[in-house]
Formats: sequence, structure tokens, C-alpha cells
Amino acid sequence: MNDNVKSAARVLDILELLFRNEEPMALKDLVSILALPKSSAHALLRTLQARGYVERDAADRYALTESLRRSSGWIGGPEAHLVAVARPVMDQLRDGLDETVFLGARAARGDVKVLAKSVSRAQIRYDSDNPGLRPAYCTGMGRILLAFWDKKSTDAYLMRTRLRAHTPRTVTDAGKLRTILTKVAADGYAVLEEEYVLGGSATAAPVFGGDGTVVAALNVGTVSARYPTAKSRIITGVVRAAATISQRLGHRRAA
Repeated sequence: MNDNVKSAARVLDILELLFRNEEPMALKDLVSILALPKSSAHALLRTLQARGYVERDAADRYALTESLRRSSGWIGGPEAHLVAVARPVMDQLRDGLDETVFLGARAARGDVKVLAKSVSRAQIRYDSDNPGLRPAYCTGMGRILLAFWDKKSTDAYLMRTRLRAHTPRTVTDAGKLRTILTKVAADGYAVLEEEYVLGGSATAAPVFGGDGTVVAALNVGTVSARYPTAKSRIITGVVRAAATISQRLGHRRAA
């Protein structure tokens, strides 16, 4: 491997490591994890900082800039593979339902980060350009990720999260949410009507990785006015599409 290719690989290694870690990282930790020469890592980090990809805090730790971390435009590592596998299925689901399709994964503390979306071509459609994290307790993708998380982690999330009402229909009682999550896990899909945004409804299903764990949630966002007549078709579509993505990721259902 020539020096230019080696440097490019090291830059990608650094960016992917910082993307996977919500907290800033010290240079010594980066060097240890990636097995890089300290001088090379420091020089690359300074370049990334100068170009606006990385920031350094007062404790001399490094992190991706907020605009890059919260953007759905750059994804690396396993999540890049997930999006590449899911994208054609998402587009097919969008065209079949004429609705917007989202793919989301769990962030470090349990909320939802949107990895990709396929926007409906309908004149009246549901869409969202919010680049930040979305609450798990009142969104379709979030309820899937909570329902298929281990109980200890889900309970910890519900205890530390302020369950505020985003709309008059938001469920904010932890006990009721636990009951809902039990049903979601049993049904294999989640349905929400105007709990996060008035006028918007969601239908989500789990995406499983090759090891059988849920790695993402697939969601169809719908304008609430047309949701009742399309609900059954949307549930069927999103469950089948999520199963297709899971299969392409190497998941095999138990016989």
C-alpha cells in the first residue's frame, strides 16, 4: 500500500471511529484503538479539524463536528453497508405505497438517528428534514428499537428520559409505554398516530442483522388524513420490506 492510500485509509478509520463514539476521544485512545503512530494520527486530526470535520475541546479530546454527526449525508462503517443494502428496498417500498420511507438506528443513549430516507413523490406527503436525534418513546422507529432492546436497557431509557408530550396524543406514562412495547414485540411492528407530529402517522418494523439482533428500524411516514384507509396495506408492506432487508443482511428466521 503506497503512502497516499495508507493516509486515506487512516483518515477513514479515524472518521468511522469518531462516528461510532458519542463522546469526544483523547489522542492516546485513538492511537491505541487504531494502532496508529501518534505523530501521524495527530497530523491527520489537525487536518480534519482545519477542514471542519473534527473539533477539539478544552480537554484536548476530538469529536466529529456537530453538523457532520447530525447530518444523514455521511455514514461510515457497518451503517454504510446497512444503508447500501436497504436503499433499493426502501425505494421499492416508497414507490409501492407512494409514501416516505425512513431507516433509523439506535443512538448511544437510546434515541433514534435517521440513517436514510426515500421521499414520496406524491404532492401531499409526509417528510422530515430534522437532522438531530428523535425521541424513541413517541416515534415508530423508536418504539421498535425499544421493544427489541434488552429489558434492562429499555427500563433505563424510560427512567432517564423526560417523557414530554409532543402532541396531545403522545403517550407519556412509562407503565403504558411498557405495555405498548410488549405488544410491539409480539406483533412485530409499531403503529403511531400523531404522537410525535400532528398530521403525521408512522408504521415501523424491525430490521435484523445476521446475528439475530435488531440493527435498525424501517418506517413509513404517512399523512394522517389518508392513513386509516391505507393502514393495512402499509403494515404489510413495511413488515415485508424489513424482512427482505434482514434477509439480505444475513438474518435467517428460526424454523
